Amino acid sequence: MQSIKVRSVGKEDFQAWKPLWDGYNAFYGRKGSTALPEEITKTTWARFFDTDEPMHALVAEREGALIGLAHYLFHRSTIQREPTCYMQDLFTDEAARGAGVGRALIEEVYRRAAMVDCPRIYWHTHETNATAMALYDRVADKSGFIVYRKVRL
Repeated sequence: MQSIKVRSVGKEDFQAWKPLWDGYNAFYGRKGSTALPEEITKTTWARFFDTDEPMHALVAEREGALIGLAHYLFHRSTIQREPTCYMQDLFTDEAARGAGVGRALIEEVYRRAAMVDCPRIYWHTHETNATAMALYDRVADKSGFIVYRKVRL
């Protein structure tokens, strides 16, 4: 088995990235009648290649196939001068889970954050995502914060 290669997404990757993106969204209940509008997907994809956007995308590849993705962005903070990195999306194809793909993607986000002197990386997951949390507990510290949100209807 070939090793996992993590790299920046390229414009030519859309057809292979899209099923991963759809799988990620389906995992969080965004499928069928609640699926993201295609315009959101198109906008997200375009942001990865817009130099004025702070959003970035990584893909994990093995034997020429994309098997995972991570999307992250940098933003300012009121508690430090350096940027903060938010890993917004992390997903591994179901057939590739347990093979180190998620860890490899997280470690590459860490590496890229370090390249811009970013000392803080954070992300969220759903409280029912026990499989992912088993990995997260090994590669990061729980912050103790609870997320609140209000969605405008």
